[in-house]
Parts: sequence; structure tokens; C-alpha cells
Amino acid sequence: MIRVLLAEDQAMMRGALVALLSLEPDITVVGNAADGESAIREARRLEPDILISDIEMPGVSGLEVAQRVRRFDKPCKVVILTTFARPGYLRRALDAGVAAYLMKDAPAEQLSAALRRVQLGERVIDPQLAVDAWGEADPLSDRERQVLRMTHAGASTAEIGVALGLAPGTVRNYLSESIGKLGAANRLEALRIARQKGWL
Repeated sequence: MIRVLLAEDQAMMRGALVALLSLEPDITVVGNAADGESAIREARRLEPDILISDIEMPGVSGLEVAQRVRRFDKPCKVVILTTFARPGYLRRALDAGVAAYLMKDAPAEQLSAALRRVQLGERVIDPQLAVDAWGEADPLSDRERQVLRMTHAGASTAEIGVALGLAPGTVRNYLSESIGKLGAANRLEALRIARQKGWL
């Protein structure tokens, strides 16, 4: 029996996935969570075989969940199930050690089939997304990504500098580098491009 924990912030989608997986004779849903922190707590408590997680959830993202669960004494495999067909997300998910990256609009039987393959030690990636991902590399450094994220949250250059322990001029340099790398006209366009590509 494959023991599954489900992390999904949309209650209707979470309920539908629980009902769908409960129909499978060899899969049992042992718990569910509505946000990233709850998913991490439940994964530690329940020790499932597989954690299915959305990417964008309140508080802690699915990618951060994958990274943190990976460090457990008894880590479970993580399957990302998302609406975001963004190559940048896939690359970051693979870096976080996820076992599968699947799209929510795929046929239902693909999810249960993927869970069985993951349980056997395979890695499962949506085929078209895999092709797209290898065609375009993320040009941003971790620090540039961090500064852009804080800009997106509305922080000023000075506030970002204080939060990250950087001089305001250094923050401006990181923003300038990001804008240049993304071929953007300004920081707002850089944010839009980076989010669209899944690089944030």
C-alpha cells in the first residue's frame, strides 16, 4: 500500500484529489494539509511514502516543502502537482529533489500511475515541460532572485538592504544585473518576466 500525504491550499481541489486517490486499491491517503508548514509537520508525524504538493501555497511553497522534507531522518518522496507549466519551476523542483512534476490538467489515471512509478524509485516529469525546460536556463543568481522577490513584496531598496545586510548601492546593482540579464526595461518588467518563467 502506498501511503500518501496531500498538500493543497484549495479545499475543493484537495477534497477531489483525496476522493480520486481513495478509489485506487493500492493507494491510501493518510492525511492532508492546506499550507506548506502544515505539510511539513504532517510529513514528519505521519511518515508517508509520498507527499503530493502544490507549488504556490500560503507561507511555505511546495518547493521549500520538498527541500525541508528531504532533510528528515525518514524523508518521503515529493510529487509536485501544479497548474504552473513553467520551465523555471521544473528546474528548481528538480534541484529540490522532487520525484515527479505533474500538471493538474493531466488525465486522472496519470497521477496514480505516476505515484506507482515514484514508489518504485523512478522520476516522472510531464514530457512537454521537460522538453521546454532544457531549452532555457535560469540566468538569475540566488541573491538576484532574493532581491527581486523582496521588490515584488513591495520593499524599498533601503528596506531590502537592511533585511539582507547589504548596502543600498549593492541592492541597486543586483536589481540592475537582473534587469540586464532578463532583457527588461525596468524592475517591474524584470519581475513579470521572472515570474512568468518560474524563476522566482
